[in-house]
Amino acid sequence: MDQDMDYLNVLNALNEIPFSVGKKLLAGFLMGDKVNESIQRNQLSKKEHFGSMAYSEKELSRLIDRLIVNDLIKLTSLSKNKFWKVLELTEKGREEIRSPSLYKKKLSFSFKDIKTEITEKDIKAFEALDDFLGRFNDCQKKAIISEKENILCIAGAGSGKTTALTKRIEFLVKYRSADPKKILAITFTRKARQEMISRLKQDHSTDEVNIETFNSFCEKMLRKYGSIAYNKQVRVISYRDRFMIMKKALQNQRIGMDRAVDIYFSFSQKKGKTREQLANIFMNDCFFIRDYLKFKNKDIRDASPEDIEPGHEKSAELVTGICMFIDSYMQKAGLRDFADQLIDTIKLFKEHKELIPEFDHVLIDEYQDINSTQIELIDILSLKNLFCVGDPRQSIYGWRGSDIKYILNFEEKYSGCEVIALNKNYRSTRHIVSLVNKFIEDMGLPDLEPAAEGEKDIKLLKFRNENSEFEFIIQRILAADIPREEIFVLARTNKQLNELSDFMKRRGIRHIVKSDEMKKSVIAGKGEVTLATIHSIKGMEAEMVFVIGCTNSKFPCRASEHPVIDMIKVDEYDKEEEEKRLLYVAMSRAKKSLYISYSGGLSYFIDDNVMKKIDKQELNIKASAKKIKKGSSNIIAEMKDWRYQTSQELGIPAYMVMHDKTIEDLAEKMPSTPAELNEVHGFGPSKISRFGKDVLDIVNRH
Repeated sequence: MDQDMDYLNVLNALNEIPFSVGKKLLAGFLMGDKVNESIQRNQLSKKEHFGSMAYSEKELSRLIDRLIVNDLIKLTSLSKNKFWKVLELTEKGREEIRSPSLYKKKLSFSFKDIKTEITEKDIKAFEALDDFLGRFNDCQKKAIISEKENILCIAGAGSGKTTALTKRIEFLVKYRSADPKKILAITFTRKARQEMISRLKQDHSTDEVNIETFNSFCEKMLRKYGSIAYNKQVRVISYRDRFMIMKKALQNQRIGMDRAVDIYFSFSQKKGKTREQLANIFMNDCFFIRDYLKFKNKDIRDASPEDIEPGHEKSAELVTGICMFIDSYMQKAGLRDFADQLIDTIKLFKEHKELIPEFDHVLIDEYQDINSTQIELIDILSLKNLFCVGDPRQSIYGWRGSDIKYILNFEEKYSGCEVIALNKNYRSTRHIVSLVNKFIEDMGLPDLEPAAEGEKDIKLLKFRNENSEFEFIIQRILAADIPREEIFVLARTNKQLNELSDFMKRRGIRHIVKSDEMKKSVIAGKGEVTLATIHSIKGMEAEMVFVIGCTNSKFPCRASEHPVIDMIKVDEYDKEEEEKRLLYVAMSRAKKSLYISYSGGLSYFIDDNVMKKIDKQELNIKASAKKIKKGSSNIIAEMKDWRYQTSQELGIPAYMVMHDKTIEDLAEKMPSTPAELNEVHGFGPSKISRFGKDVLDIVNRH
């Protein structure tokens, strides 16, 4: 515990030093460096926290980085020299000194090691049900047939958790005579829901089981009891509705989208993005803020501009006004969003308890991702039997309101419950399993046990620059003798994916991109490589996985979402530790081959102990000179700007003007006449008549 509290010495030291300091001087102060000229000149050795930490400079640097990631310390530029960065306590950091809480958010603080006991009674039950349970390991068998009312299954990566959950449903129907209509299984995504439905379809006895996401369950309740829940017709908001509401909100603020984008984003945030992309991000952020505050039962007006960093007041004022307009307009127009679905259902059930459906069994997947509103809904259902599956190691959605405390405190809430650990990994080779165990060793979680052998193919690759890094990935993909759909390239940010996607297009490598900004899930077809952000790939696996850009600036990711979003969010998690879990999720997707690459400074998450598990190489690969047709990248950017402006003028979403695939085909074919334009994907007589002249003008300029 004492070591967990050491970070307070750093905060206190920064608080008592009477002038701004850099990381090196702060580290010297904490280590008791009496020969440092600045320490001598300013008599800092007399301060209370001088020499208070027996850490190396490298260890202190990492601890300071952790406090920066968690917004307790910020880096600022000196007014006289903008290139000289110094450290300052944030208001959140001052509050942490007064009332420490960060140490409580670490997994090791709350997690209790779980060992699943297999009793003689269990073994007899397993033998009696051998035809049904034969292929499962003992811990899986126990999870499937346990008679306890409340059960938590801590299921590690690749341990067969979804299989165990669906098999338990089958067991309840076949051997416990449970009414399938009174079983509710809840997942978090449409994809996971479809997968569960597909698995249960193999046995017709489970056809009537209710399989839902939290939102689809609530939506069904609101449609069934809409006349009671509302005093008018209310429907789910569409993308087109969002676009139209945003347009009206900007008109209400007497501002155009271009001006709003310039107020909201800094120069660096706008770099590399089209106006259309920036407009979409801005719109999504405004709707996110509105939903986030509804989940937290907070009023947007409470997050006033006075609470924000200097220089962002205009942005805060703009977003506040837009979010208030969105909320007011949705209520008047009878529209509901994801947050409303849960909140309105909870309100309905509280006011009309007779409408609460009765379930004998509720099973919840990915329980580590649950939030306070979802917990409230589960509590209202007054469940007789609750079975939850999750993995604290893979809790990576704290930024959107999920709270890991619910899985960690399950035993406390449900006294007398049974906790079963599934620790056997069937996905990855023993070498990859050993690596991921070592990687999160400091979180105090039990190790996974490998079930698969295989040769060691784990590499840490250093490159001179990002282009060389991309060239290696392309060469390795071209040389691979496995199906392309069994290859993932994972990145921390959307920007990295887009840049690599451009490289792959030049080389004719078919691929899909799964990014955080995409609302619809896309799945690689035959012969297609998957490029994905780590958040978008959770729950999936591939034979060969590349994790790119493993630098100190990406893991942990230091970029703030935006000061306005930071202003309204209540951080209930350790950001640095969640970033480390995110890299764990990326590495644990690999079945046979794992390549971790970087150019620049390696992420401090990859420490000396982790290095022992990886083969290290430094490669100097020259990027291919092959280019897309001259000028085509400029055409794509100009076409997207034209599309954005046209969509604004017509009051319709950009995709209704022209799809990305159409723009890419334009850049490839370079049509110069209406007849040639007709050969471009997505163009026909109507679109040529409507937009042909503008499009040909842009192409002909290049």
